Amino acid sequence: MRGRRFLAGLSLLLAAACAPPDDGPPVNAEDVMFVQMMVQHHRQGIEIAKLGAARATDPELKTLTAAIESTQQSEVEMMLRWLHSWDQPLTPAKDAHDHHGGMPETDVKQIQALKRSRNFEYDLCNLLIAHQDDAVQMAAAEVSGGANPEVQKWAAQVQTSRKGQIDLMMELIKK
Repeated sequence: MRGRRFLAGLSLLLAAACAPPDDGPPVNAEDVMFVQMMVQHHRQGIEIAKLGAARATDPELKTLTAAIESTQQSEVEMMLRWLHSWDQPLTPAKDAHDHHGGMPETDVKQIQALKRSRNFEYDLCNLLIAHQDDAVQMAAAEVSGGANPEVQKWAAQVQTSRKGQIDLMMELIKK
């Protein structure tokens, strides 16, 4: 009898020691992948937005791209803090896009071509529209499959804000 109580107590101690710490809200693989990939995506967005802030002549487009650059830089810092707090790598594995349905990514060649564009503002808007639509798609996957409430809330904000930016750029193209 005494041995059984000892084993039962030992089992409880081992179970408690092996249980994951309850340090906060849950985090699943979708949360981690989304944040890792959005860091990369944002860095591309920042590069595109810097070009727009420097070269755009339309005041609305110049303001929009400066705001995108600033906002996305702050968001990158927030996402890196999340990854650190979750004790996760800051970048996804090289084949990470393949395992998550091939999440979209802006082609580096497109950004390089924009630098040489003769129809800069039109090409900038088109590239940013596609880029921000990719963010909307990635955020939708997080909203539907993530576990962390803070990340899911931010992903929903990304969907709304990027759709608004797309609408604005569509109007700018029509000018």
